[in-house]
Amino acid sequence: MEKTTETSEKNFTSTRNACKVCTPLGASIVFKGVEGCVPLIHGSQGCATYIRRYLISHYKEPVDIASTNFSEETAIFGGEKNLFIALKNVTKQYNPKIIGIATTCLSEVIGDDMRKIIYKYKTESGTNIPELVFVNTPSFMGTHMNGFHDTVSSLVSNFATKNQNQHSINIFPGFLSPADLQHLKEILEDVSIKAIMVPDYSDILDNEYTGEYEKLPKGGTTIEELKQTANAKASVEFGYILNKSNPQTKSAAEFLKSNFNVPRINLNIPIGIKATDAFFDALKKITNNKTPEKYTKQRGKLIDAYVDGHKYVFEKKAVVYGEEDFVVAIISFLEEIGIETVLCASGGNSGLLKQIIQEKINPSSKIQIHDNFDFEEIATVCKEIKPDILIGNSKGYYIARELGIPLARVGFPIHDRLGGSRIKHIGYEGTQALFDLIANTLIQQMQENSPVGYKYM
Repeated sequence: MEKTTETSEKNFTSTRNACKVCTPLGASIVFKGVEGCVPLIHGSQGCATYIRRYLISHYKEPVDIASTNFSEETAIFGGEKNLFIALKNVTKQYNPKIIGIATTCLSEVIGDDMRKIIYKYKTESGTNIPELVFVNTPSFMGTHMNGFHDTVSSLVSNFATKNQNQHSINIFPGFLSPADLQHLKEILEDVSIKAIMVPDYSDILDNEYTGEYEKLPKGGTTIEELKQTANAKASVEFGYILNKSNPQTKSAAEFLKSNFNVPRINLNIPIGIKATDAFFDALKKITNNKTPEKYTKQRGKLIDAYVDGHKYVFEKKAVVYGEEDFVVAIISFLEEIGIETVLCASGGNSGLLKQIIQEKINPSSKIQIHDNFDFEEIATVCKEIKPDILIGNSKGYYIARELGIPLARVGFPIHDRLGGSRIKHIGYEGTQALFDLIANTLIQQMQENSPVGYKYM
């Protein structure tokens, strides 16, 4: 793909309030979606502590992230010794099936050869050790989404093994909420598809209360399922940009297509009627079965809701921000309901955001499209264009507060409300919840700013 983007000339070089998170954080989320896996951050203790705190605040679940705990000495002489100690400690404390190792800026800058170090550890430790998978995730080379997608690709490339044809399909959903993943599994079960989802943190990061602390919560994609991804009938992958900030990288589905000839079906994240229709059409082609009546009814009710709420949302101006593929999906949905996106922004730096929006969503789009943007830049533009609503994660709250406009909280992270893991965005059902949220957010703003107030619409 040719990279195109629209960015204003900057008179500064620093990022003042990033609209992105660090690369190993994305890797950690994927590793948490693998059964019996402990993420291990190869770097300073601060990196692991930051990631734990950030994820716990959103998911409201315990999130264990191990660390190799670099010191000044380690930074000079290398992290091999620390990694060996960490691997032995994690194995002893957790008895994991797999340890997922993510590098950091520091371990990348000093040049630790991870492949060589892990090979040496395996050679010295024998066979009674967990599976070890590593991914290069320096934050100076990307965002949490690069870490997320590169880790999915690393897991698949490490384990995928061709043996026999299976009746399952692969689902690579991207960075969705646990509620989205649960709904996705419900859909696949209803259409009688055996699916392998990578990753699957739907239970691990939205766990039940048992009264006891579980070091390794139940759930997640199994190692055997990772092996079987090479034998699937097809791979369904959500998102167009994925990890394409580096054109040489391959997504998980692209890897399986080129190495094992597994057909790849690439779709927009199914938010909105059009994108959800495309997803169900793909499932229909795979199974040769009709869409269950349950979902045709959900679709009809969603259309009815669009009609009911149209006058409250039509021609409102929105600013959308977040991960690049999530932004693309939200804009597609807003196009359906008549909300005008006046600015979309992401901290991602693929250079593909404008191109994808024009190719996949609206060729004549007049949206201000900015990648590699921070929240201070978003705030500056918002003061000029005066939108009616912000749509994105909770990090934009201070902008909404300063401008006196509402914020519809979606995506990741949600740090100032409960239920970040329970927000449903996808499918007809998730779109219904999203439509109600946005419409009611706008209605509440009008109601609270009415000079007389009203109790009926």
